[in-house]
Amino acid sequence: MTATIHRLDKRTEPSLDPLMALVADDMNRVNAVILDRMQSKIPLIPELAGHLIAGGGKRMRPMLTLASARLIGYGGTRHHLLSAAVEFIHTATLLHDDVVDGSDLRRGKRTANIIWGNPASVLVGDFLFSKSFELMVEAESLKALRVLSGASAVIAEGEVNQLTAIRRIDTPEDRYLDIIGAKTAALFAAACRIAAIVADRSDADEAALDAYGRNLGIAFQLVDDAIDYVSDADTMGKDAGDDFREGKMTLPVILAYARGDEEARAFWRDAVSGRRASDADLAHAITLIRATRAVDDTLARARHYGQRAIDAIGRFPNGPAKDAMIEAVEFAIRRAY
Repeated sequence: MTATIHRLDKRTEPSLDPLMALVADDMNRVNAVILDRMQSKIPLIPELAGHLIAGGGKRMRPMLTLASARLIGYGGTRHHLLSAAVEFIHTATLLHDDVVDGSDLRRGKRTANIIWGNPASVLVGDFLFSKSFELMVEAESLKALRVLSGASAVIAEGEVNQLTAIRRIDTPEDRYLDIIGAKTAALFAAACRIAAIVADRSDADEAALDAYGRNLGIAFQLVDDAIDYVSDADTMGKDAGDDFREGKMTLPVILAYARGDEEARAFWRDAVSGRRASDADLAHAITLIRATRAVDDTLARARHYGQRAIDAIGRFPNGPAKDAMIEAVEFAIRRAY
């Protein structure tokens, strides 16, 4: 099943600019919290954390918390602490992921594990996780604490699930969707839902914001996995073909393997096992993926989940917040084009 997302303004490319403008004042307060809480008497901690936090990320997840609060008319300040907690959780997972994956680039810069080593990256990630829980407690919402701590556990489960699926050519599509639903979409969902929690909104509003974030997160990861086979390092901010060389069973590979002839399937078995990992092998993989329209269909799935995200916030009033959140979905999907 596919869906077409109807652009707000067909004359311009979708952008995060409306979202950033909407939450600019709140984001300044969140950034102040982030800067304050990443400090430590151990100089390496703010140095390493700052490398990633200030490394060019758009901070989409905390912005979605702030935008969700604006969408439902919340006028308090507890969401500033929770937005900072969301960013710390995300940053900690990135530090750990880069160690697990052995990544060299993140957002076009050398990863922290390459500069400072794996032990420092893991330990500073642990520090940021701890700080995120301090912030959750300070926000004085047991329910928000439950949601964000639950999301943290789900993210870890998703990463372990992905780790055990690496180099497994028999990984089915439903397991792949479980993985990205946990490792990526869970934090998007929680980031949006906690706005309704601190605003004491209805269960239906909570569920709507959760669905918006969850479907956006799935669409976001589908696009990420597609562009690994259609983009370059400058565009992606990581080495082209990283997923291929690491033997990750992403949807483009799952579809290309399922649709290939026996020769193609033999190639994929060798590639996923690590026996075919050269630049020439990557080029051949891209050829096979294009021939089977695996990327096209992966992006079609992303559009489907993007439309579900937009539909989820249909219950809320029209206005700048809703428009910005819709355009954020469109932006997430258009990154592949």
